This record gives sequence, structure tokens and C-alpha cells, in this order.
Amino acid sequence: MSTQAADSTTKIEAGSEVDPLGIGTSLPLGQVSSETEARPSSSESKAPACVKIYLQDDCLKHRFIRSRDTSSIVERPERLRAVKIGLAAAIARIEEAEGALKPSDANVSVEDELVAALGKMDIAASDGGLIRARSISVTRSTATVDLLDNAAVKYVHGDIDGDVYLQNLKAWARDSEDNITKRGSEMPEGMPPLDLYLCPSSIDAIQGAIGAVCQAVDAVIASTSVNPSTDPQRAFVAVRPPGHHCGEDTPSGFCFVNNVAIGAAHAHLKHRIQRVVILDIDLHHGNGTQSIVWQINEETYQQTLESEQSPSEPNAPLPTRGPQIFYGSIHDVLSFPCEDGKASFVQAASTSIHGPHGQHIENIHLQTYSSETYFWDVLYKEQYSALLKRASQFLDSTGGPGDDVMIFISCGFDACEHEYPSMSRHNRKVPTSFYHRFALDTCAVADVYARGRIVSVLEGGYSDRALSSGAMAHICGLVGGTVQVDERWWDLENLIKLEKATKARKFVRPSLGNADPEPWLTRTSELLSHIDVYRTPPQPSSRNWVPPTSRTLRERKKFSRNRSTPEVASKPGKDTQTPLPMSSTSASASESEIVSPLVVKKLPRVILHVRPPESTS
Repeated sequence: MSTQAADSTTKIEAGSEVDPLGIGTSLPLGQVSSETEARPSSSESKAPACVKIYLQDDCLKHRFIRSRDTSSIVERPERLRAVKIGLAAAIARIEEAEGALKPSDANVSVEDELVAALGKMDIAASDGGLIRARSISVTRSTATVDLLDNAAVKYVHGDIDGDVYLQNLKAWARDSEDNITKRGSEMPEGMPPLDLYLCPSSIDAIQGAIGAVCQAVDAVIASTSVNPSTDPQRAFVAVRPPGHHCGEDTPSGFCFVNNVAIGAAHAHLKHRIQRVVILDIDLHHGNGTQSIVWQINEETYQQTLESEQSPSEPNAPLPTRGPQIFYGSIHDVLSFPCEDGKASFVQAASTSIHGPHGQHIENIHLQTYSSETYFWDVLYKEQYSALLKRASQFLDSTGGPGDDVMIFISCGFDACEHEYPSMSRHNRKVPTSFYHRFALDTCAVADVYARGRIVSVLEGGYSDRALSSGAMAHICGLVGGTVQVDERWWDLENLIKLEKATKARKFVRPSLGNADPEPWLTRTSELLSHIDVYRTPPQPSSRNWVPPTSRTLRERKKFSRNRSTPEVASKPGKDTQTPLPMSSTSASASESEIVSPLVVKKLPRVILHVRPPESTS
């Protein structure tokens, strides 16, 4: 792509008032009935889009084992249970909107529950007809990759001198217990001690997360191929650890590999996707993703210049070129990795470049808002939705709609209004409905340019309420305008009901209150019992636990390498400020405790006999 082509006139201007896609169009507060009511009408009637949710049980194997004190660890396996609660609630609500739920669903006998529980002890890889919603399916992925033998992983994290970083990563995890015993930490000196942690099974989680993302990419592309299958056009992949802070060889902010970047590389290498849009809506800037995108775009731009300057034979095949990637992020520039004000991080998180040097980067900073009306009419309409308009400009300037286009969402829920105050202490937040409407607008772009292809991958989000409400709203948005969605589904009153209905208890049925439960709550509990059947393996009890580290969270050092590498930033944890309790009925409890309850040590029985004092002579 030449510089001239990159700077050419596009069809949609970022500041234009007329937008054929309807991006940023105000939707009725509370009720979103259909795409035709919410957006400009289209001459074509489309079939309902199918959304597939991918779960990967191996992701629960990534655990903090350095000490028993996990109070400062916000990246935890239980995050996935909170997400699953939101997913189950979204499915239940959509089924209700489609008329698939009946009042009788709220009156399930204990005997029926027992039969259902026995029937799902051996759960299949797919939902097997469990999901009644026409537009949603759930898959428990068993896909995995080998970090040292996967083309997409090597494309993103490989090294021309060998897979140094990937080999080190596997070694750090393999030797984690020994290194903790010897020197108190499994991570190399200079890496933030609370941002990054590993255990022997962490590699299973990392490789499983990548496998699930690549499986989703394959399915979404298959749905729009020359011979389309019944696979979904859109996918949400609920995996951990997150990835958008990890650069080529610099783990950071809980991230060890870049899941979305690898997914984009897989789409390019296997399916010849040449143009990729990555939309990052995590609270924190995806510095790792932007760095990787910059390197890939730079290589592609150099290939383009060389091919234009070199003479070619008349019938010679076109030279193979790398992908062109647009990276756009909406984030809080006051938070990690920019919290210390370091110039390199702040400048990267504020970059806006479109075309020159083959780069397509847009960064938009979150702002505080005083009311939801101001958020939607001013911030979202005039600023945040510009991210999608910039993405549309990129696609127009590089060839317009085509079969070689795919859209990814780095979907973090930590900007949600319900996130821990310690995580969003700068008050740069978004209403929960943001995750619904941004997904709707992204679907509009995908339908025009990418044949509807979207793969959304979980990034951050740490409080149970932020995760469950954000996931619920996001899935409802990915389904599109084919279902009546009421944004009151995730208001505070309903979230509290949801938390009470799904609170993890030992040997006790979920409490739905004294009144007859609402059908959607009963259905949510039923769905959750199917999709949340795996539990975190109990931590080994034979190992000698070391005391909590005395190192502070904000300590940063350059990682010593044979060659220069970017600095690694440390991510603030929730211990920097005591979080306010979200609710006395938190949506998740320690999953390891559910499987392995603490054994109470029996003390010898002591009987005290009280007698009158013996008489003295």
C-alpha cells in the first residue's frame, strides 16, 4: 500500500454528521427493540447472526502459588465464573425475549434438579441442545497449541535468533515451584512480582487460551466462506490470562502472550486475511498489542515499497505481503501502563496516525461524565464512536469491503461502572450499556466490511459485578438487532437478584428469595450449572509456603536480556486502595474451596469437673 493510497479520501469522515452505518446513533434508553428501529433501514433483510461462546477449562489452571496470601491478586481463576454468570444471564434473557421461556421454568422440583444434575456429570464439548436461543450456542473448547510449534505464535512472539522468549516462558512455569522455594519468586529478577505469576500448569492455560481463540477464528471464517457452514459469524472467547499488555517478548500486566494478536496472525496465515481491525475497550491501554501491530505494519509497508520499486514480469504472481492492521483503543490514560507518567507509555497511549509509514493507530482517552445523558449524547456520540469511524476509514482506504477483512475486539470489562474503585480510581468509567451499544455498532461495521466476522476475546475486568454485567450486555450486543433487548436487564436491581441467585454455596441450593423466582433467574442458574462444572484444582499441600513478598507493586526494573527490550511496566493491584464491597452476596466464591473444603483439625476433648474445695481440718 502506498502512502498516497493511505491518505486518499475516504467514504466516512470521523467528524461527519451523516453516517451511513448509524455509528453513535442514539438508542432509546431502556428498550432496544430491533435494528430497523435503532438504525437506518437497509434494503436487504438479513438472517439472524449466530454468536458462539467459547469456554476453555484449562484456563482455570493458571494459579498464584507463591504464597497463600492472594489479597493483592486480582487476576484469578474465579474471574471466569463471574463472566459465565453474565453469559448465562444473557442467554436466559434472550431466550425469554424469543419466547422460549415459560413461567413453569421457575417451578422446578428438587427431584427434577437432581435428575438434571446427574445427566450433566459428563458434559459434552457443545451445548447439545441445552441452549434454546436461536442465535447463541456454547462450546467447551479443548483446542490447544504448542507454543514452540505454532506458526501464529511464532509470527507474533518468535525471535530471529530462536524462540528465546517462548522457551523461557515454558521454563519459568516448569520450574516455578523450585524457584519459589529457592528464591521466593518464580519470575526472573526485574519483573513486577504481583503483575506476573506462574505455576507448573500455567502453560496449559496459556496454550488452551490460544487454542480457543484460533478455533473461534476458524469457525467464524468458515461461516462466511464460499461454501458457508452453520458456524457462527460472531464469537466471544472467555479465556485467561489476558493478553493485550504482552509485547513481542515482554510479559506485562498479567499477560504472557498476546491472544488477539495471535488470533489475527492465525487468520492471516491460515485463511489469508489481509486486513484486520482490532478494537480494544479495556480500561487500560493495550500497549503490547499496539507495539506488535506497529511492527507488523512496518514490515508490510516495507514489503509494499520494495515491490513497487522492483520491476516484475508481466504475468508474475503478486508478491506475498503481510497483513495491514488497524489498532484502536478507548482507555484511561491515567491508569496502567501510563500511571507513572512515563513519556514512552503516555505517548504510545496517545498516538493517532492514519496512513503515513503504513501505520493505522487511534487512541481515545476516557473522560469522566456526570450523567448518562451526557455520556451518550456527548462522549459516546462525539468521541468514543469515532474509533469505529476511523476503522471504517482504514478499510475504505485499503480496498473497502472484502473477504480478506476480519474484526477483533479486545474486550475488557474493567472500565465498567461496577469495577472495584481501586482499579478505576481515576473515575474514567463507562455505563454497563456501553458494552451492548459498542458491540451493536461494531456489528454494523462488520456487516458492511467483513461479512459480519467478529471475534471478541476477554481481556480485563476484576470485580464480579463488572464482569457479569459487562459480559451480559456484550453478548446481547453481539446478537445484534434481531432480538428485543432491554437495557434494564443489567440495572442494579436485577444484578443484585442475579448475584443472590447464583452465589456459590456448599451443599446449599441457590437462594432466590421467598417469592416465586423469576423464570430468567431460574434459567440462569440452570445454564450456569452446565457451563460452570469445572473447578480449580486444589493447591498442593505438601509444598512449604513462603511468606508474602516484601517487594512493592510499583517496583520496576529493566529485564536483563542479551539484546535490548522495551521496559516492562507493573500493573496496579487492588491493594493500592481498599475496595468498597460490591455486595454482601458476591457472585463468586473461591472455587478451590468448593472442591476441597478446609479440614477442621480435631482437638482433644477436655472435661472440667468443678467440685467444692475439700474441707480442711
